[in-house]
Amino acid sequence: MEVHTGVLIVGAGPAGLATAACLAQINISYVIVEREDCSASLWQNRAYDRLKLHLAKEFCELPHMSYPADAPTYIPKDQFMNYLENYIECFDIRPKFLTAIESCSYDEGRKCWLSTARDMTTCMVLRYTARFLVVASGENSAENIPNIPGLHGFAGEVIHSSRYKSGASYSGKNVLTVGCGNSGMEIAYDLASHGANTSIVIHSPVHVVTKEIIRLGMTLVQEIPVNVVDDFLVRMSNFIFGDLSRYGIVRPRKGPLLLKAETVLGDISKIKGNLVEFEGRKERAFDAIVFASGYKSTANTWLKNGESMLNNDGLPNQEFPNHWKGANGLYCAGLAKRGLAGIAMDAKNIANDILSNYNHVSG
Repeated sequence: MEVHTGVLIVGAGPAGLATAACLAQINISYVIVEREDCSASLWQNRAYDRLKLHLAKEFCELPHMSYPADAPTYIPKDQFMNYLENYIECFDIRPKFLTAIESCSYDEGRKCWLSTARDMTTCMVLRYTARFLVVASGENSAENIPNIPGLHGFAGEVIHSSRYKSGASYSGKNVLTVGCGNSGMEIAYDLASHGANTSIVIHSPVHVVTKEIIRLGMTLVQEIPVNVVDDFLVRMSNFIFGDLSRYGIVRPRKGPLLLKAETVLGDISKIKGNLVEFEGRKERAFDAIVFASGYKSTANTWLKNGESMLNNDGLPNQEFPNHWKGANGLYCAGLAKRGLAGIAMDAKNIANDILSNYNHVSG
């Protein structure tokens, strides 16, 4: 079966949905495909129970639709899912679920992107021909668990944060959380709240800030240079928390906003049985390890001829805000590690660029 479309969007997470909505607003036809059986599967199936958006709602809106006036400042997971369902209905977005793109390449002769997909229900092969291709499969496509000697022989439970739901079953157990980003810290807090003996691996220097400090910073940075804002945020954090070095927590040289896109991984030397050995040969026994060590993009497993836009890790070659466009009608949404605000910017830029090129091609 062959399908011809102006735009093919790969991925029906927030990035794909936002791009579809922006295209719908300017009456450009598209097809959106999704390998899972639902939209935003990361949020629906791989998010822990207590999750809330870590940024204030004004920085987490998708294009052309605000949150309800009575929505809380920090949106809980279930309310965000309701928002996405309303968004899909509002813009009449109809993803083709359980449709996995297996390969996609650019045809120089026909000046279009040729994609081969598989209907995961019927195993039928589908072929899509599109003038424009939007990679919206996400920077969170696959779990990223570091390769640690002895990990496969660990005597306890090992899970990635995407499979963590609640700390209720870990009460009284010794649990190690690897990674100290938002998810790692919140999971560690959730574990401790449920009575687990919780430890966190912090390898690289890390900022400890409140949500409101970041909210203020993201507001200020719209008018003030980021280095000035970062300096102010660090001073505020020092005032609130004091010197955290006595707890082994060292602040990075870069400020919190500049550092936001970087990932922190655990500092573990090796694992033997239920013993985890850290650098310095210090050992501790654990019943479970939760890896909040992030994700990785899988775009390069199916996208060919994408080197104009993506590097070997499936992430943009160019720095934000010039990352979203490649050659020959190739775009990416949601790969710049800029959260929902970045997704909204990508979707608007992509739709506007497609419109200008669409008119040129049609003419």
